[in-house]
Amino acid sequence: MIKLVKIHSYEVGLYFRDGEFRELLEPGRYWFVDPLRRVRVDVVSLRAPWLVHPKLDLIVKSGVLVNRAKVLDLKDYERALVWIDGRFSHVLPPGLYAYWTAFCDVRTEVVDARNVRFVHADLPVIVKSQAAERVLEIVTVPAGHAGVWFRDGSFVEVLPAGRYAFWRNIADVKVVPVDTRELILDVAGQEIMTADKVTLRLNALVTYRVADARLAVSVVDDARQALYRETQLVLRALVGARELDGFLADKDGVVQELEQGLRRRVLALGLEVATAGIRDIILPGEMKDLLNKVTEAKKAAEANLIVRREETAAMRSQANTARLLQDNPTLMRLRELEVLEKVAASAKLSVVLGDKGLTERVVNVL
Repeated sequence: MIKLVKIHSYEVGLYFRDGEFRELLEPGRYWFVDPLRRVRVDVVSLRAPWLVHPKLDLIVKSGVLVNRAKVLDLKDYERALVWIDGRFSHVLPPGLYAYWTAFCDVRTEVVDARNVRFVHADLPVIVKSQAAERVLEIVTVPAGHAGVWFRDGSFVEVLPAGRYAFWRNIADVKVVPVDTRELILDVAGQEIMTADKVTLRLNALVTYRVADARLAVSVVDDARQALYRETQLVLRALVGARELDGFLADKDGVVQELEQGLRRRVLALGLEVATAGIRDIILPGEMKDLLNKVTEAKKAAEANLIVRREETAAMRSQANTARLLQDNPTLMRLRELEVLEKVAASAKLSVVLGDKGLTERVVNVL
C-alpha cells in the first residue's frame, strides 16, 4: 500500500497516475500511498541521453521537457543525424524522439530525405554508425567505373567512382556500375565464306571503352554482347564481298574497313572502338595444301627465272670478251700470259717461242 521511490542525482522520475502523465520528479525520496495501485513512477537515467518510453508522446505534450531535453518530431520525409558529446552517434528514421541534455552535449541535424541522395561532409563516419543501414542504402562505385543512377526508372546522372548513400523508403533507387577502362573483346571462331566459296575461320580482337555510360546501360541490355554481334556482322560483310586471293592480299585494308564500320555502328551504343584487328586466318586443310603447292611452284619458277637470267648475263659477258679479244691482238696476248701464269703456278712449264709469237708455236706443258 505504501510505495517508496528513490531518485538519485543523475536520475529523474516520470510520475503517472491513472495512466496519465503528471510531472517529473527531481532527485530525492518519495512516499506514495497507493492501495489501488494507481501510481506509477518510472525512474530514468539522465546519463543515458536517449529517453525511450512507450508514452513519450504524453510526456512531450505536457511541456515538462522544455529546456531539459531536445525533442525531435520527424515527419515521413525527414531523417535526423545525432551527435553526442561531439561524436556522431546514429541516424533517426521518422518518429518522435527526446534526448536529455543535462549530462551530455546533444546536437541534431534534420535532413529532408526527399532529395533521395544523402550528401554530407561526415558521410564516411555516418555510414559506419550504428543502424545506419536501416535508413541508408550504401552504394560503392569502384575505381575505373562510373555509376548510372536511376530514380523510379528515370535517369538522374552519372556518378564517378566513390561511395554514395541514398535514403531508404523514399524512391526506387538503382545504381548500375559501368566499367570505363579500356577493354578487349575476343571474337573467336568465326566461319565466313568468301565470294569464291572458300570457308575461312577468323579470330578477331577489338579494343574498346565506354564513352557514354548512360547509353551503354539504357540502349541495350548488354553493350559488350552488342559489340560482339556488330563485329560479327561487319566481318561477314567485308570477307563475303572478297575473293580469297584479294582478301589475303589486302588484309590491312580489311582491318581499316572493320575499324571504320565498327566505330560508326557502336557510337549509338555509347562505345568507342580504339583498335580492331584480325588475329588469325585459318584455312581448310585441302586449301592449305593447294596454296602451299601454288606457292612452291611460284618460288620454283622465280628461282628458274633468276638462274636463266644469270646464265644469259654470263654468256653475254663471255661474248663481249671474245669480241674484244678478237678486235685487239695485244689484249689477246695478255690473256694468254695470264693463262700461262696460272698454269706455271701449279705445274712445270716449258715454253718454245718462235718469231711469229705464241699462237703459231708449240707450247709444251710438263
